[in-house]
Amino acid sequence: MSFSSDTKREICQKLSTRAPLQYSELYAMLLLGREFTSRSIIFKTENEDVFSHFVFLISRLFKAKCEVVAPLKGQSGRNRAFTVTVTSPEKCRKIFEHYGHEDRDVNLRVNRANIDDEEEQRAFIRGAFLACGSVTDPEKAYHLEFAVSHRNLCMDICRLVDEIQDCDVSPKLLARGGNYIGYIKDSEQITDLLTYMGAVVASMNVMGTKALKQVRNTANRRANSEIANLQKTASASARQIKAINKLKKDGRYNLLPEELKVVAQLRYDYPELTLRDLGAKLDPPISRSGVNHRLEKIIRLAEED
Repeated sequence: MSFSSDTKREICQKLSTRAPLQYSELYAMLLLGREFTSRSIIFKTENEDVFSHFVFLISRLFKAKCEVVAPLKGQSGRNRAFTVTVTSPEKCRKIFEHYGHEDRDVNLRVNRANIDDEEEQRAFIRGAFLACGSVTDPEKAYHLEFAVSHRNLCMDICRLVDEIQDCDVSPKLLARGGNYIGYIKDSEQITDLLTYMGAVVASMNVMGTKALKQVRNTANRRANSEIANLQKTASASARQIKAINKLKKDGRYNLLPEELKVVAQLRYDYPELTLRDLGAKLDPPISRSGVNHRLEKIIRLAEED
């Protein structure tokens, strides 16, 4: 499976438990699927997890009967597509009207009345990514995007992402191959958005890969005798950053003593530095063993339930 497919699987596995959140998530998938009108609802995806997720939501929330066309065994790429069609025109009308749309709506926009709070906004963005998003393997490039058929709808998606509280993510817009693309190339923004959508493992993979890349770049500029130490630093740094992010995710980061928080922030900002160099950046400076002691304590705290 691709990195993007793994990310979508991770998101699908974390089903929203509250019905309003499920409605918001499904709304995004309907808007960004193949067709969404008062007479026809068709959803198409190459991803089996997304296909199952959509069928589950529309069946559970609207008791909709669907006709499913699955790809033939061995098909791949664009030929591998799952198509879901709501068979009842009356059910299509009911779903369309439930989300506040009318027959005269030619090019659909996001109806903000369906997004009442920050959690529903999060659910909608999750659904949007499942329906039309993708993320590139961080070993190749830092790139996350939403591919949308209509410009105004793409702008609506980008605006919702840009409005996320406590998350500095600002997609840019371009036209490509008949679609409009809202995209992000900044690695920190990508990790923030992945974490926001619930893809914590994918986010950690991006951060870990970035740390390793930075260490590799530094290693290439140093003598061969230093390579072993740099690789050791990369491995330890990734482990330490993983612990720091776990504490942030669990809401325990701000509870750390100031001396641990200062070291944690330095490690987060400078994943390529050795313990000695980190210690030199502190005021007052501390020894390599002092930095190591604090980082090991952070790891132990992260491993505690």
